[in-house]
Parts: sequence; C-alpha cells; structure tokens
Amino acid sequence: MRVKLFVSLKRGVLDPQGKAIERSLHTLGYPEVQDVRMGKYLELDIDAASREAAAIRIREICDKLLANPVIEDYRFEIATE
Repeated sequence: MRVKLFVSLKRGVLDPQGKAIERSLHTLGYPEVQDVRMGKYLELDIDAASREAAAIRIREICDKLLANPVIEDYRFEIATE
C-alpha cells in the first residue's frame, strides 16, 4: 500500500521557515500571500494485511520517528496500488 504522509507544525508553534518564505513572496510582489506554514511530505510503501493494520503501523512510525507529536500534527492517506 502507498502511504502519503503530511507533517506540519501545530498552530501557535513558531515557523521561521514559513515566515521567511512569506517575506520573500512579499518582496517578489505577492503581498496577498499570508500565514505561510512549512511542512514535510513523505511517500512510503507499507506491506500490511489490511488498511486498518497499515494505519496502526503508520501512526506508530509517525509518533516514534517521522513527526514530533509535541509540536507537529500529521495526517496520512493510504492508497492500494
């Protein structure tokens, strides 16, 4: 199964990369862009007996390695190929 994983900082957590991107966009003539948040996107394949089993493993993987649950949120989509 192919998993698409999106990790982003929680609201209220300072995002210096997002602010730098926002400032750069304003400098380039895009003043309408506001509140840029930088995140991570990952794709991975997982061998699991079911979508439910895959979801359990992905949550474990995210909580232990791919996301910091204290300051980051994550969501994922599972697609069978």
